[in-house]
Amino acid sequence: MSQYDEHLGMNEANYQPLSPISFMYRTAKAFPNAQAVAYGDVCYDYATALERVTKLAGALIAAGVGRNDTVSFFLPNIPQMFEAHYGVPMSGGVLNAINTRLDAATVAFILNHAVSKVLVFDSALGSVVDEAMSMVDHEVLLIQVVDLVADQKPHGDVLEYEAFLASSPEQVELRPCLDEWDAIALNYTSGTTGNPKGVVYHHRGAYLNAIGNIVTWDLPKHPRYLWTLPMFHCNGWCFPWTITERAGVHVCLRQITGQDIMDRIAEEQVSHMCGAPIIMQMMLDAVSGGLSRHDHEVAMMTAAAPPPATVLGSMKKAGFAITHVYGLTEIYGPAVVCEWQEAWNKLSLNEQAEKMARQGINYSVQEDIAVMNPENMTKVPMDGTTMGEVMLRGNITMKGYLKNPKATDEAFAGGWFHTGDLGVWHPDGYVQLKDRSKDIIISGGENISSIEVEDVIYKHPDVAGVAVVAKPDEKWGETPCAFIELRPGATVTEEEMKEFCRTHLAHYKCPRHFEFSSLPKTSTGKIQKFVLRNQLRGES
Repeated sequence: MSQYDEHLGMNEANYQPLSPISFMYRTAKAFPNAQAVAYGDVCYDYATALERVTKLAGALIAAGVGRNDTVSFFLPNIPQMFEAHYGVPMSGGVLNAINTRLDAATVAFILNHAVSKVLVFDSALGSVVDEAMSMVDHEVLLIQVVDLVADQKPHGDVLEYEAFLASSPEQVELRPCLDEWDAIALNYTSGTTGNPKGVVYHHRGAYLNAIGNIVTWDLPKHPRYLWTLPMFHCNGWCFPWTITERAGVHVCLRQITGQDIMDRIAEEQVSHMCGAPIIMQMMLDAVSGGLSRHDHEVAMMTAAAPPPATVLGSMKKAGFAITHVYGLTEIYGPAVVCEWQEAWNKLSLNEQAEKMARQGINYSVQEDIAVMNPENMTKVPMDGTTMGEVMLRGNITMKGYLKNPKATDEAFAGGWFHTGDLGVWHPDGYVQLKDRSKDIIISGGENISSIEVEDVIYKHPDVAGVAVVAKPDEKWGETPCAFIELRPGATVTEEEMKEFCRTHLAHYKCPRHFEFSSLPKTSTGKIQKFVLRNQLRGES
């Protein structure tokens, strides 16, 4: 035994499991009167927030929720969704936040797969819940939230949320985290190729990624954070915990429109927000309509595809400072950031956009990132051209997939998490995505990156959104097909777009087909390429 081990073990005085639940206790102690929530006429401080989440935990325990029982919430970005991120784990339960855009069959699958004991749902979603419950094979306690701010009515005789909180015993013994490896949340993937997979988060990862957001964003105390990013998406990238640790205001937003966003920014003096690039476009459309009223800079974190140079420039002019991150459900949302370098400030806007197009390096709380050959698990050269699979490892990686050991083993093969994303590694260590492995288009034996083609089309001033997918072709096997969503009032012909692409791309990379229409998107603003592929194949 080493001298540094003898009588120097862990005990309650020198070791406590990491859990983001501690953030609520500390903030309510340090800043009890600081505003916690802003939502229409609903406004309460952190002392009240602690009281409410404690009642939620007590009511869940009294209703029979035990350790590691799943509690599902089917809500938009309203205060009760924020409360769930504390009340559920305080009860010992595991929070399962369900995408509010899912159909009844998928909701039923999730409730069955997770063996949910409780479902808290928005009364406006009552018909979906009724249909889903007809397919659920076990008893579930139903609780409805009647959103008075949205002028909602109760759905039948289902127990209401406020009455449920009132049922909490006056004296209740909450269940603190005993092991930081315990599950805190269960999030389901999109399920675009079959049933969704259940991604299990642990307390340790949620705690660390919440801190990682603070460090990455240089987040000050008392931010005013606008909830445009759905809290059901990777637990809002862990920001329900991040903003609470900073004693910030959770500015809730039920409906996401450009006008609503810009109005809340001005009225609530919003300082920070997150969202996909499509949210930026909605905001810019509102600005062009003369609806921007804020006179301060807003920090915005965006994920998914990097913003085009034109969008980046417009957002800067509109008073937004953009931070580009990358992540997946399996790594708690963002775990990679394009760390801005001071020298880049001297570059032109287009050159800055090129730098920002790179996903970057790992969060400080994630151990490592690499671009590797998945066949032999060797790292590819840092030459900016050799393509490989992006892989990560560290403390903000999921426990695994619920009840799916095969998928878990495949995801962690070789001691790295396999993202399924293809990218290159630049000499400065920054990673840049080139495509999803399934999105590479192989035309006549040549590999074509759909992201590369999309980046070019995005440069056209009339393009609001684009998705490039493979179209089956008898001669070439498959060829690129571009689905383009134009800006309001714009008119562009197929020939004009073909000529534009030919001036910026090798001819074999240019799309042979163009479709002009609205793009199908998820609730988080991601373009659903599988819908477009199915359309080209004549599938529903």
